[in-house]
Amino acid sequence: MPSLLITGGRVIDPASGLDKPADIAIADGIVVAIGPNLDRGHADRVIDAEGCIVTPGLIDPHVHLREPGREEAETIATGTAAAVMGGFTTVCCMPNTTPAIDDDSVVEFIFRQTELAGKCRVVPVGAVSKGRKGEELAEIGLMARAGAVGFSDDGDCVASAGLMLRALQYIKPTGLALMQHCQEMTLTRGAAMHAGTVSTRLGLGGWPRVAEEVVIERDVRLNRGVGCAYHVQHLSSGGSVEIVRRARAEKQPVTAEASPHHLLLTHDEVERHGGYWTGAKMNPPLRERDDIDAVLKGIADGTITVLATDHAPHTAESKALDFESAPFGIVGLETALALYIQALIESGATDWMRMIAMMTVEPARLCGFDRAKAGPGAGLGRLFVGGPGDATVIDPELRWTIEPAEFAGKCRNTPFAGRGVKGRAVATVVAGEVMFEMARV
Repeated sequence: MPSLLITGGRVIDPASGLDKPADIAIADGIVVAIGPNLDRGHADRVIDAEGCIVTPGLIDPHVHLREPGREEAETIATGTAAAVMGGFTTVCCMPNTTPAIDDDSVVEFIFRQTELAGKCRVVPVGAVSKGRKGEELAEIGLMARAGAVGFSDDGDCVASAGLMLRALQYIKPTGLALMQHCQEMTLTRGAAMHAGTVSTRLGLGGWPRVAEEVVIERDVRLNRGVGCAYHVQHLSSGGSVEIVRRARAEKQPVTAEASPHHLLLTHDEVERHGGYWTGAKMNPPLRERDDIDAVLKGIADGTITVLATDHAPHTAESKALDFESAPFGIVGLETALALYIQALIESGATDWMRMIAMMTVEPARLCGFDRAKAGPGAGLGRLFVGGPGDATVIDPELRWTIEPAEFAGKCRNTPFAGRGVKGRAVATVVAGEVMFEMARV
């Protein structure tokens, strides 16, 4: 395999606390040197990272690649192309596929398909219940042995308290996390957006904050006697932040993630473009400014430790349906990094070290990569000699406009089209191979 030298950049590795100018040499897919002024003579390829930040390869713990079963919206090939364009070297694919990722054979299919067509690493999250129906536990042990990195019925909540308790008990011995989509369905039936002034004005069914909060509260209590790693996906409300904060103060094994749209947009977006805009329809819904402020505070004080895109592609035809019929979700892989910079760095909510930690070492910890001695995730989320040759080169000053026509994925369903942003991945390296590089003027 050719050797690669990334030279002249500011290297940030939160796992080690490194933040200084350095070069990185990679050979045979492995980092072989990190230090100043490394010799260029033996490198087959050189990336000039002057003026850039070089980080461990970014990890997205929450994406929907739609394969198998919904390849009209996304595939592993197109989804990973979107990932590397956005600077991500590893993505965790959710199990709401057809068939669901609910046994070892589908886990193995994901790995095989990634080897054939993937541009970055893809690791599957297995379903909690068979068929994601919430009735019977899926093959937890078999999926863990096959390489699943966590368990979720994402797209649906594990609604039954009895099933949730059994799931926590079965998942704990694997050392992996139960990743919960927190939605009390009896409170959201018929709802299409956040319950507030906009939903009232538009005559749409409202989705209250408590629908998320009550599930987190229940699960935290169920888990007190179990101690399984429990992760709140795409947290959206201020009340949810407070529940997670309290649980973490009690030293419970609870983590949570935030997504770009819940840091930047409110329910007012639904009234754009003449109202009833499906581009702003997502699950959980966009809420209010107070919720954004609470989530940002949760990031600042360490309550929320992980950033995740919740990349959810849908075809233009499906998003063209009326608001109540259109599917929930937006794409995010190509845009998330710049949006996080806008929401967190430019706003002063946190600094580069903390933001990069939330996109590298923290999702790696969530997925058990920090404990893995071998296998698909071992060593990911860190930069160290002998570790995987995954890196992301970020130009923090590059100004650009989000243009969906330029996306690498199949779908264009983003509420951020036309938004001016600053900061972008200009090179993405996976196992020593440059899988994405853009020309820099």
